[in-house]
Amino acid sequence: MLEAIVLLSIGLALLVWSADRLVFGAAALAKNLGVAPLVIGMTILAMGSSAPEMMVSATAALDGKTDTAVGNVLGSNIANIALILGLTALLKPLAISSGIIRRELPLMMVVTLLAGALLWDNHLGFIEGVLLVILFVIFLLVMLKISRNAKASGDPLAKEQESEIPDGVSNKAALVWVVIGLVLLPYAASMLVDSAVTIAKYFGMSDLVIGLTIIAIGTSLPELAASIASIHKGEDDMAVGNIIGSNVFNILAVMGIPGLLNPSVLSPLAMGRDYYVMLGVSILLVLMALGKRRRINRVEGAVLICCFVAYQGYLFYNLAA
Repeated sequence: MLEAIVLLSIGLALLVWSADRLVFGAAALAKNLGVAPLVIGMTILAMGSSAPEMMVSATAALDGKTDTAVGNVLGSNIANIALILGLTALLKPLAISSGIIRRELPLMMVVTLLAGALLWDNHLGFIEGVLLVILFVIFLLVMLKISRNAKASGDPLAKEQESEIPDGVSNKAALVWVVIGLVLLPYAASMLVDSAVTIAKYFGMSDLVIGLTIIAIGTSLPELAASIASIHKGEDDMAVGNIIGSNVFNILAVMGIPGLLNPSVLSPLAMGRDYYVMLGVSILLVLMALGKRRRINRVEGAVLICCFVAYQGYLFYNLAA
């Protein structure tokens, strides 16, 4: 058991680090090859924080644990809003001034409702996986168009995204980081999933719960790091935008992966319990971000954290469910 906990910790650390290095190298290489900064910001950097979820989802699906993969999506989205945005708002109230975010939030809600429609029959099929991936590509194209228009009008989020692109990195160094990331990511994901399964069996946890708890919180660490770094630089829009983009990517890209690799029946609790928690915190985020003040204050941050603690407490009280 102790060995499994150690391997889980190592796997999480490797997963987060290798994902960061892969994104760093890919963004630097794309910049050196002349790809527009806006395109890099809306694709490589925006997808980067969801790289751990993508790899874990693929690994779990190939191991026949689709419940874990779907639980990772639902749990990560809940953690992104309730835990990470909650903690970030407690540290510093978040002012939202970006027009991009005000357009992304309705898209996030549409995608969240789509997830409910697909999970309604407690089955994730191959056709649904294809649909999610196609919608993911469409979403990227739509956001690129929105971002181009926003950049022309001086939107703060577009500027903040471009400032995050690494500069002065040689092609050789960038390629080395890409290779390191590509090699370590699947290894770390496999270590994480295998050790999490061992822990789950020890405590009598279901595949779904392990995805909703340990794995979901662990794979959300990049979003936490990015949000804290953003508020230290005064980039509130970036902190919120990272979370919204990650949640959309999780549903469209990460949930599409198990549908493609291992279509299967899901635990009814994924739809009957956990989906509604994800929907609830998503609605809370929209109400907070698009309200009159267009800011998430410390009280609202505390409310989000209380929601997260209550949800996790309920899950651990009912470990086997």
